[in-house]
Amino acid sequence: MELSTLSRRAFSALAGTAVLGLALGGSGSSGAAAGAGAPRPVPTGPPPGPPRADGVPHRVGFDRHSPLVDGRRLVLWSGELHPFRLPSPSLWRDVLQKMRAHGYNAVSVPVAWNLHSPAPGRYDFTGVRDLDLFLRTAAETGLYVILRPGPYIGADVDAGGLPGWLTAAGGRARTTDPAYLRHADEWLTRVDAIAARHLYTKGTGTVLLYRVDAPRRADLAHVYEKVRADGIDVPVLHGDSPVVWGEVAGARTGAEERRAHLARLADGVTLHNVRMAFGGTSWGWLAAPSAPTASYGSGAAIGEGRNPTAALAPLHQLGHLLRHVPDFTRLEEAAPVRASDARIRVRHLTNPDTGTHVYVLSNGSAGEVSSTLRLDGTDVPVTLPARDARLLATGFDLGAGRKLAYATVQPMMFLSIGRQDFAVFTGRAGETAHVVLDCPREPWPTRLDEEAAWAYDHGKLHVTVPLGVDGLTRVRIRDGGSDRELLLLFADDATSLRLWPYETPSGKVLVHGPALLRDVSLHGSTVRLTGDTVEETGLEVWAPRGITDITWNGDAVTTTVSRAGSLLSTWSLPGVPELVLPALDGWRRRTENPESEPDFDDSGWTVADRTASHSTTRVPEGRPVLFADDYGFHYGDVWYRGHLTGASGLESVSLSYATGAHGLLMAWLDGEPLGTHRMPAPDGAGRAGEGTWTAEARFRLPKRLRRKLRERPDGGAALVLSVLVRRTQHDQDAGTRDTHKAARGLVSAAFEGAAPGVRWRLQGQSAPDPVRGPLNDGGLYGERKGWHLPGYDDARWEPASFPRADRRQGVTWYRTAFRLDVPADVDASVGLLLDDDPARAYRVQVFLNGWNLGQYVNDGGPQHTFVLPNGILRTRAAANTLALAVLADGGTPSGPGTVRLTLLGAAAGGVPVEPVASPGRG
Repeated sequence: MELSTLSRRAFSALAGTAVLGLALGGSGSSGAAAGAGAPRPVPTGPPPGPPRADGVPHRVGFDRHSPLVDGRRLVLWSGELHPFRLPSPSLWRDVLQKMRAHGYNAVSVPVAWNLHSPAPGRYDFTGVRDLDLFLRTAAETGLYVILRPGPYIGADVDAGGLPGWLTAAGGRARTTDPAYLRHADEWLTRVDAIAARHLYTKGTGTVLLYRVDAPRRADLAHVYEKVRADGIDVPVLHGDSPVVWGEVAGARTGAEERRAHLARLADGVTLHNVRMAFGGTSWGWLAAPSAPTASYGSGAAIGEGRNPTAALAPLHQLGHLLRHVPDFTRLEEAAPVRASDARIRVRHLTNPDTGTHVYVLSNGSAGEVSSTLRLDGTDVPVTLPARDARLLATGFDLGAGRKLAYATVQPMMFLSIGRQDFAVFTGRAGETAHVVLDCPREPWPTRLDEEAAWAYDHGKLHVTVPLGVDGLTRVRIRDGGSDRELLLLFADDATSLRLWPYETPSGKVLVHGPALLRDVSLHGSTVRLTGDTVEETGLEVWAPRGITDITWNGDAVTTTVSRAGSLLSTWSLPGVPELVLPALDGWRRRTENPESEPDFDDSGWTVADRTASHSTTRVPEGRPVLFADDYGFHYGDVWYRGHLTGASGLESVSLSYATGAHGLLMAWLDGEPLGTHRMPAPDGAGRAGEGTWTAEARFRLPKRLRRKLRERPDGGAALVLSVLVRRTQHDQDAGTRDTHKAARGLVSAAFEGAAPGVRWRLQGQSAPDPVRGPLNDGGLYGERKGWHLPGYDDARWEPASFPRADRRQGVTWYRTAFRLDVPADVDASVGLLLDDDPARAYRVQVFLNGWNLGQYVNDGGPQHTFVLPNGILRTRAAANTLALAVLADGGTPSGPGTVRLTLLGAAAGGVPVEPVASPGRG
């Protein structure tokens, strides 16, 4: 993925007109493009409150500066979340609450057609595919939704989200080809019926924007008319519009996140999308060749195990800044400003309504740069680390006539609670913050923490604070002309992640201390808080007047009133208790691949008798179609058995095949291994992200096998060639060239030494799992027999232990059961760790309670830890079934080596988790 993408995506709001490219709003538009007869620009002011399904219709639109909701300007700070990469609906609430707490006000949600449709005309929106539940949860969390139902979504998903069965259908995808539109429109009808129940314009949900897949202007009219006919009246986003959609993808460090997002801000973007806010797991065969591992979004601020990462702090700070300082809803280019050192680039912007000036500083060099910048008539010293950025501001209104003259650190938020105003500033630990205020009257500063120092001279109050010395530093400012006091709060990155503003219908609250604040409600004189702690921590709360008591996760907290006007806990909140995970033992083992034996009964398999295909791969002339998709096998491993006649004298076999990333092929002749062929590693020779991999696997029959065949009564004339193909993923088709239809599986076979006739049969997935869905499993013998499912009777399997050192081409299964006993008020994230000598060539498919959680490639990596999502993982005194399907080439010893559970993180708190349906062997 690219580090950052700034696209001029979407917004024609097209409401009430079929004229393309007109920048109008949705139903009940409250803004229009500037021009003759256009209404006066909406002034900068307080943003709309957090969205809810409140039953009240809302007006949604745009002007050239920002989205407009009920006549108020709004900066959208959206994070991308793929519900299908978190196959536990209870955990959707967990991640959405974390997103809201960390400053997001919207969630961008693609909907993967392939996960919902196992066959033409069949759709499933239940269980882990319950879109209605996700949209309800987003509304309950207070997040706007940007819905992206495709039909094509990209998103590093197999075929870009197009269903597997579409690869074998006529019509060119992502065009106005009627054969394609027949299926695509049916899909949108199903999705739109759900989305229409959750539109913010109707007050029945928080779906604010709707993104369509219209790669060409010619496609847009049809899609637009379709979604409007389905009752979708919110603004429609598409790929050719004058309003800027700013998306940053693939940033991996806090500095990268800060530089990329501040650059978008300096470009005037008010619709930001962080891709990814949470990455998740490409479980089953969900992954695309562009991101073939199970672990997705390694640079996401919230990691796959639902824990914060190093990228989180700048996103947390910037999200809250855009939410709580309305000046950023309308920024325009201002006079150029230069730093004294040219290595620091400066973008200068201003809000014409408020007079606020914003300076985005960027250091693209490989070293730290110290310089000066002229602000408010003063040469202000600034230091920027290598390849980092910072936002500085002047002119912010801080209440009671006070304004920010300048600061050397970045503002994070400004809010008012009762008679107090709060201004929060953040910077790196170890640097000294210098904040200067213009005060209309002589202030009465009070240093509430020892680190702070202040001086007042000629109407300016100078405050200096070393950051990161002892957590949060507070300075109170009063004067004789107002009963409002200003509280300056200074935090380094780590401390900023423990500051939590929250808006309730009865007023705003600011909480400091816990690892996460999930929810706040005011009841009489009590503020009720729910959230998470990791270590013992203090609790400090600023709440509206009249609030005297606090509860934390339902328990009363004893407090005192601090000099800062906060309620301060007398005792620390408890942290998470120590957790001990069980060892994985009691393994049982069984080999499979009977399909390689000559006498295996394949009479029930599908005959490869087709002569034409909709694939973009050419069918070899005069030979049958062997492509797996043409016979309904769209995901996972596929077996082929070629019955050869007239094969006497056969010397070698050449098999042409096509796969996604990490594909491989194994071959046997009359039960004797011929060998294994692997596609090259995706990161080799610049081929990372390549969509389709093709190769010819040539196997020369060993002398021993040729001698054995000659000794047979028929001289080896009638043979069975068995081939297992790990076909992996379909291409994404981002270029609208139908590349998702490229062949998967065998393409052709050629022989030397003989010219046998061949009759092919093939077998893949028996039937889509009715609960886990079509992408969960494939065509391994053990999968078809349910060896991966809970309840399968493995009592007759042989006992086994790890590490292993087997030498055998084919598939071997291992199963065990284990129990966890995590306390009810603890959220533990658990992973499965696999490791071994990388010289050993084998792969492991990981199944937990029947759910396919990804492929471990021992000799290719890079993933060693597989997240076991709570809900699929039973964490509280219930049995879990773990099954490993090991695919080995027999050329090296094959494991597994180390197999153990590992704790990825834990917190006291969390959300209630319902078990995910995991039916066993019937």
